[in-house]
Amino acid sequence: MDEALVVEPLSQVERVVDTFIAPSKTFTDILRSTSWWLPLLLAFVFSAGAAFAIDHKIGFEHVMEQSIQQSSSASERFAQATPAQQAAQIRIGTIFTRYISYSAGIFFLLFSAFFALLNWATINFGFGAKTTYAQNLAVGLYASLPRVVVALLNIVFLYAGVGTENYDMKNPVGTNLGYYMPDAAPWLKALAQQFDLFALWTLVLTVIGTAIIAKKTVGQAAIVVVGWWAVTVLLIVGVTALTS
Repeated sequence: MDEALVVEPLSQVERVVDTFIAPSKTFTDILRSTSWWLPLLLAFVFSAGAAFAIDHKIGFEHVMEQSIQQSSSASERFAQATPAQQAAQIRIGTIFTRYISYSAGIFFLLFSAFFALLNWATINFGFGAKTTYAQNLAVGLYASLPRVVVALLNIVFLYAGVGTENYDMKNPVGTNLGYYMPDAAPWLKALAQQFDLFALWTLVLTVIGTAIIAKKTVGQAAIVVVGWWAVTVLLIVGVTALTS
């Protein structure tokens, strides 16, 4: 065998680095091994770190109060409640928000597993690919690494005291259009938030990775990945419009 054709297997660290600088190398290596423990570990560490920063630099009780103020419908209901009801709402909301924040890594894994299932089923049955579910999950987890950068930026900005006065835990970093539209209609703001630099980066990486493991064109992979992303965006905007 020609030694020039031999491709050295990548370590987990090399995979993570290459996801940012040479993504095709990482996704090609997934055909060899579907191991994904490091991107998941990074997601757990940085999401927990962001929760810790919120807890100690702002406080979840204050975050809850700001969340109510940022929603016209929520603030109206809060104003109509009795003082005892308001205190109970803040207390319960604070506990719930704290636990959800520290458990964000678990939800990240669950959502990744769900969308990997959708992509796996669609690319295989819709385009005749022969990918495995494990391959699709590995692609999704590595492709989501740019979101870890958002968590890191969140931590840095919190400790630097940037944006803490009107902190929005749902949209903490100004990497999307919605961040700069505080007075827009809730559905429009929700739509604008989906056009996030790091979310779109993840979308592009998922398309590239899916094309590689499925041995299909980038266009075919994009139909699957971007298609499900568009459905998700419509659901988010629709739910926001109905509940705001």
